[in-house]
Amino acid sequence: MAPGQAWSRVLHRHQTLTLTAQGDGASVAGLFYRADAPIERYNMPDTLKAQHTAFLGAGRVLLSDMGHVLMAITADSCGWHDTITGHQDAAEAREQFGVGTYATLRNQCFRNTRDNFLIELAKHELGLRDLHANVNFFTRVTAAEDGSLHWDPHHAKAGMAVTLRAEMEVLVVLSNTPHPLDTATEWAPAAVELTITQTPPPGPDDPCRTMRAENGRAYQLTEALFPTV
Repeated sequence: MAPGQAWSRVLHRHQTLTLTAQGDGASVAGLFYRADAPIERYNMPDTLKAQHTAFLGAGRVLLSDMGHVLMAITADSCGWHDTITGHQDAAEAREQFGVGTYATLRNQCFRNTRDNFLIELAKHELGLRDLHANVNFFTRVTAAEDGSLHWDPHHAKAGMAVTLRAEMEVLVVLSNTPHPLDTATEWAPAAVELTITQTPPPGPDDPCRTMRAENGRAYQLTEALFPTV
């Protein structure tokens, strides 16, 4: 994914998607839907409270709003992926980075996450009503004692990677655009490499299944809906 690029694809069950940062400061926003029934999609509150966490990393799963496992994080050298700060729209991007149109910059034009999401969603007959709380990969956001949120500009390093395994047919929508708390004034996202592979189904001792009892119950629900052939 080049700087500013959007991407979407249906991952087949037990395919893995690896995101690898090609430069420091990478940040990729992601949305996730059940491909054959996209009214079911990633649910941030349930994902966090079920796993007693405020961020994602290895061993965590992305739960749907119906209690199923959409994706599982099977490997992660980053250690912290933001779940709570959302994404930037066109007005916010212009205020931060200025105007960088296609007419003047061609493929180096400034893009924003909201428009990228909507363009990709439209390819799958989805739209504004289908936006939901997204995941920001490679991004660490912490809360201070007063409740204010702080983005860590030194967290993401070139070469860091995160691997997600699809536990059903999943529509993945990604945008390689700056994080909304990024304080940079120069529009310069890092490129991110995407790699898709096929992996075996998770066994009974799979770390994502055994991370918490809630994870195990979510896998039971998912595998009852989609039995392994």
